[in-house]
Amino acid sequence: MTTERTVRDLLRVKGHGYWGIPPQTMAYDALELMAEKNIGALLVVERQSLVGIFSERDYARKVILKGKSSRTTTVEELMTRLPVCASPDMTIHDCMVLMSNNHIRHLPVLEGSTIVGVLSVSDVVTDIIASQEATIHQLEGYIRGDDTEISMVGPTSR
Repeated sequence: MTTERTVRDLLRVKGHGYWGIPPQTMAYDALELMAEKNIGALLVVERQSLVGIFSERDYARKVILKGKSSRTTTVEELMTRLPVCASPDMTIHDCMVLMSNNHIRHLPVLEGSTIVGVLSVSDVVTDIIASQEATIHQLEGYIRGDDTEISMVGPTSR
C-alpha cells in the first residue's frame, strides 16, 4: 500500500525550527541574518503570530528597484503580508502545487494560528525525489521477487 507523505511527516525529519524577526527589523539586519543562516526568507512574527514573510525577492523588488535604503527601511514596509501557508496535514505534492501556482519558494506551516515550521522549495523537491527513489527501489525488489512488502513511500531520514 502506498500513502503520500504529509507536511507533518517531512517536519518530523527536517525539524520544526524557523527563523523569525519582528516587523520593525531593518531590512539590512534581516539580510545579514539571512546571509549568516544561509536562508532565502524569514518569517515576520509579532506577538507569536505570523504577520508576513520577508524574502530575497521582496528585497530585490521593493528596495533595490525602488531606490530605497536597506539601512533605513523596515521589514514591515517590504514584507509580503498574508503569505500563502500550508497545514501539517497537507501532502507534499499539494505543497509543490501550491508553491508552483503562487510562484513562491517558502511556505510557512501553521497549525491553527501556531507556526510549526517552514518549508522551502528545496525541502519539497528533495522529499519528492527521495520518495520516488524509495518507490523505484521497492518496485525493483518486487520485480526481483524479494520478500519486501511495498509500504508507505518516503524517506525515514536524511
